Amino acid sequence: MNLVSTQGDAAALAAIGANLRQQPAGDEASLAAAAGRRARRRRLLVNVARLAVLVVVVGGWQLFTQWKIVDPFFFGQPSGIVLKLKDWVEHGTAYGSIWLQIGITMKEALLGFGYGTVTGIVLGVLLGQVPFLADVIGPYIKVLNAIPRIVLGSIFVVWLGFGTPSKVLLAAVLVFFVVFFNAFQGVREVDPNLVANVRVLGASRFQTVRDVVLPSAVVWIIASLHVAFGFAIIGAIVGEFLGAQQGLGLVISTAQNNFDPDGIFAAMLIIAIVALTAEGLISQLEKRLLSWRPRSSVETAGL
Repeated sequence: MNLVSTQGDAAALAAIGANLRQQPAGDEASLAAAAGRRARRRRLLVNVARLAVLVVVVGGWQLFTQWKIVDPFFFGQPSGIVLKLKDWVEHGTAYGSIWLQIGITMKEALLGFGYGTVTGIVLGVLLGQVPFLADVIGPYIKVLNAIPRIVLGSIFVVWLGFGTPSKVLLAAVLVFFVVFFNAFQGVREVDPNLVANVRVLGASRFQTVRDVVLPSAVVWIIASLHVAFGFAIIGAIVGEFLGAQQGLGLVISTAQNNFDPDGIFAAMLIIAIVALTAEGLISQLEKRLLSWRPRSSVETAGL
């Protein structure tokens, strides 16, 4: 009788233990499902709020111009912007197809983005690793960074003419300073104890930079790219303003000279779409390169 009772108690304890072992897994699954539902609801609310803001701004703009509260001659109107874009797509601009203008500006911006990013990373890592070079070259970089970009653009036009090189160089300069300072600071923020341990284990300076410094600084570098591409577009547009034969900057300049706000806003809309597309691609690159990093509370919430 006691043996049966003991076996029954053992079976009951085993069942309780099994339930206790299964409970955390069930709790984790339910918590994950609840977090997923909250994230989806938040994304839906964010998207609805964004759409509402767009409708209010664009709809209010259209109504104010129709009611003559705001003069459409100076401020344009959304319907006029749509008609201008349609005209450009069907008949082109004064300088050729609108797609050609977009392609030229994006070519200048992408080349400037590439050159500026590579140069900024290389010089930022180099100066961050060699304090003597940082002390020697640092003041000159700060002086160049203080020069207004419009002045540099004028000098580049004088040197290189109205073609693509002057726009690419101006875009590269704008990108360079953003990426350089982030790369330099990212290298300086690397844990010195970690670097010292790697060197003690026999790693060369190149191996230390490749395997420790760059992976540690990549968060800073990637963060700078979100801003850098916008500066690349700005550099290309400003360069075309100063002097060009084709490009969106020239289209905007012509619309300005003709008192055509719809044309200016239409070109701005094209630039905004391109910039948002590039931002999305850079965000995807960031997710891939920084997949090892724990997600922040904002990312977990669904932004």
